[in-house]
Amino acid sequence: MQVESPDLIRNVTLAGHGDTGKTTLASALLYTSGAVNRLNRVEDGNAVTDFDAVEIERRSSIGLATCFAPWRKHKINVVDTPGLGIFEIEARSGIRATDAMVLLVNAVSGIEVSTEKMWDFAARISQPTLIHVNKLDREHTDFVKTIELLRERCGRLVRPIQWPIGKEAGFEGVVDLITRKAYRFTAGGDGKGEACEVPAEVAEQVATWREKLVEGIAELDEALMERYFEDGDLPAEDLQKGLRKAILNRDVVPVTAGSSLHGIGTSTFLDVLVDYLPTPTDRGTFPATTIGGEPSPAKTDPEAPAAALIFKTLNDPFSGRISLLRVVSGTLNSDTVYWNSRVEEAEKVGHLMAQQGKQGTPVPKLVTGDVGAVAKLKHSQTGDTLCTKEAPIRLGWIDVREPAISFAIEPKSKGDEEKIGEAVSRLMDEDIGLRFGRDPQTGEMLLSGSGQLHVEITIAKLKQRHKIDVILHPPKVPYRETIKRSADGHGRHKKQTGGRGQFADCRITIEPLTDGSDFEFVDEIFGGAIPQGFRPAVEKGIEEARLRGYLAGYPVGGFRVRLKDGQYHDVDSSEMAFKVAGSLAFKDAMAKAAPTLLEPVMNVEIKTTEEFMGDIMSDLSSRRGRPQGMDTQGEHQIIKALVPLAEMLDYASVLRRITQGRSSFTMEMAGYEEVPKQIQEKIIAEAKAAEDA
Repeated sequence: MQVESPDLIRNVTLAGHGDTGKTTLASALLYTSGAVNRLNRVEDGNAVTDFDAVEIERRSSIGLATCFAPWRKHKINVVDTPGLGIFEIEARSGIRATDAMVLLVNAVSGIEVSTEKMWDFAARISQPTLIHVNKLDREHTDFVKTIELLRERCGRLVRPIQWPIGKEAGFEGVVDLITRKAYRFTAGGDGKGEACEVPAEVAEQVATWREKLVEGIAELDEALMERYFEDGDLPAEDLQKGLRKAILNRDVVPVTAGSSLHGIGTSTFLDVLVDYLPTPTDRGTFPATTIGGEPSPAKTDPEAPAAALIFKTLNDPFSGRISLLRVVSGTLNSDTVYWNSRVEEAEKVGHLMAQQGKQGTPVPKLVTGDVGAVAKLKHSQTGDTLCTKEAPIRLGWIDVREPAISFAIEPKSKGDEEKIGEAVSRLMDEDIGLRFGRDPQTGEMLLSGSGQLHVEITIAKLKQRHKIDVILHPPKVPYRETIKRSADGHGRHKKQTGGRGQFADCRITIEPLTDGSDFEFVDEIFGGAIPQGFRPAVEKGIEEARLRGYLAGYPVGGFRVRLKDGQYHDVDSSEMAFKVAGSLAFKDAMAKAAPTLLEPVMNVEIKTTEEFMGDIMSDLSSRRGRPQGMDTQGEHQIIKALVPLAEMLDYASVLRRITQGRSSFTMEMAGYEEVPKQIQEKIIAEAKAAEDA
């Protein structure tokens, strides 16, 4: 669908907790608007915006997708996002790229964790928001109670602009509180309602809540307030203008009602999107910075130089990489070269597409505010800006949190080792919340994500798309070994096998380092006790031995070696012999230097609310955590603690369980500390058992 004016575009992101019906609503909007000729259902595995094989198998969205619904000569671009908390970054990406958020609320479950998080994020970036109460056909629904809960959580700015006709299985339509027009729908129909009289059973509620709505709109505008005092009411035209302005300024958050599964309220919902939500140019500006990093909002102006934000990357097996983008200013044309301001490289944009899920239809251009796609960009990634070289700019993007959990992965087939890196790299193009790399100390390949399920879904994608089976393990904790006192060591390597033998002898002193250094080697030999050419071999032997560990196979660090004395043989001495002697001297010294294990300790910050403080502090205590203080951030509490990494491997899932998913945490390395004796003994015993096995 080609649109010529930003005024004919509406960009919305469907967000909310899992099982609120976001994908079903997207499917209903496409069907009612005529974009598709049948209702594609999540349950049937053919929803337009759930096209990934893993999504179809799980019957749950795992990534954002775009589609568009033509309605009353307008193009409504819809970004459908996952409701699982582990994919929160996908929802944030969609909200950042669009002009309004539609927050779905399950009429049965009410306000849930992801609902709250998306509300808070939209409020933080001042995103105009509409709340859609869905699934009103279910048992145990109460629209009034839901409104009260929403106003309690989100404030008085929450105001219904529709009222449901009927309840639970009898839910059959909605009343427009602005126009006082009622519409009935046929369950399972095409979602287009028929006008009717306001039913007597809801007339009183309609009058009451309409009066509250009119008062709320009037009090935001002096002229409307005067007219309201004079006439006791306001005409629908004035209310519509006032409501539209109030939504744009986030002075009012309107609430609509419906059942997307049965197509009840779908056409009236489309009308609301067209009539009340902002156009791309209504926003005026879009967050941006200059190339130098100074804030410089971009004007959402059709006459300005072209600038587009890439907010999602897909990997299609046939088309390759597909970049979903939103044009912020100017016009983006097909077959034109643009400038990627991050990498400072020219980027050829081939055929632009209007995207319905995974299907793209070529269009010659995308005007200001439009959402579309382009295939096979060479340099561009999610979050990048395409602009003109003459007017470079970087459009605002979201903060990407560091992953909360890591797992070690190894291929079931040795032949797949080289394939894993390339395959995971493609998945990381799509999912910017993933991290992948090799631990420099343990040598393990680590896959990191926002939760265990996030990593497991990534593993499922590896198998589904790339035919790579992997085994998942908790990562090894990178313990270290060190010494607590100085000691002398002697190493002698002597071997005679007939002919030339092997001989080397060295004496060393090892001592702890207190400045944080890892390893130092000091040559203190004067004279020819060991020839100059053999001394580096002693250091190399010690270096190799310390990396193999002494107590439990972990690298030894934090010590200095002084090479004091030794002996050599004119014929039998060699570099190899002195390497062996050096390693023997190291082991001899370690036995007398009070070796001990060190463990990584993390700076942990937990963001939670007052109600969970006791449970979290108790759990941290059980993990050998040491509280470092608390801060207040709005209505949240920030707990700071030092906790050993070994105690944090399962923390993401535990925190989610004890706080019902309402808390989050970050952690970073603070340093190394000595492992308690009883835990050391267990680690050493396990290492010995593994070596024996």
